[in-house]
Amino acid sequence: MKAVVCGSFAYDNILNFEGNFGDHLIKSELNNINVSFLCSNMRREFGGCAGNIIYNLVSIGADAISLGTMGSDANQYIEWMKKNKINTEYIKIINESYTAQAYITTDNQANQITTFHPGAMQYANQVKIPTDQTISLGLISPDGRDGMIQHAKQLIEMNVPYVFDPGQGMPMFNKEELEFFTSNASWIIMNDYEFKMYCEITSFTVSNIVQNDKILIITNGDKGSNIFKRKSSLSISTPKIESPKDPTGCGDAYRAGLVYGIMKNMSLEAIGELSSALGALKVQSFGTQNHTINNDIKKLL
Repeated sequence: MKAVVCGSFAYDNILNFEGNFGDHLIKSELNNINVSFLCSNMRREFGGCAGNIIYNLVSIGADAISLGTMGSDANQYIEWMKKNKINTEYIKIINESYTAQAYITTDNQANQITTFHPGAMQYANQVKIPTDQTISLGLISPDGRDGMIQHAKQLIEMNVPYVFDPGQGMPMFNKEELEFFTSNASWIIMNDYEFKMYCEITSFTVSNIVQNDKILIITNGDKGSNIFKRKSSLSISTPKIESPKDPTGCGDAYRAGLVYGIMKNMSLEAIGELSSALGALKVQSFGTQNHTINNDIKKLL
């Protein structure tokens, strides 16, 4: 089986402010903010949902491709992908835009201020899923709104089952659009917060989603995850990590495990165990694409 991962590619610019944001804000002037934070440390990481997921998939030996958009500043990311033996054939460069960028500033109390520029991600609908590849599984992860809809429709037309992963893209869609994605998906995955938001928008419940033999996965960080079928459910624990470093990208690592497990026709329990292990491996490294596969993961493949 070959899988196609549709989603975003982004640069994550991570800055550390050594003070407390609150010490520089005047409560009576919160409607008139003009403040600057001096950050002595900054690092740039490769990110985006599709970028993170395909990194994990290729690392564990999956036959997978990814498609999406980058901007005029794509060279560094493209070289990184090639270095890690990730196919870049279906990455479209939008020369009039920057690659999607996140600027994440964290203070010494773990408060965060994030600014996000979608850039080239907005043009994801300009990339089409290749029909000359023998694709057996698709993943729709957060991307430009029109691109997510288009890629889902393409997979439906190609009669290719897909995993729906709305993630932070959830607010872009109304009830009817979310119902479209869900009704045509074979697997649906969200974290606990996203699922609550999904239920508020659609008025769906777990039983509504899984009634037509669909599989729903709800993740909840270090508390584990739950996998629901029409007549049964399964709880998956998360491996305990003594010194977690960075939770960013753990969900994407989990999703890579899900895609791999589906491709390999693994049991739901085995899929959950692999997915959780990948998330636990990732949390031990800073950045979303800096971890390497260890023997514990290899034993689960």
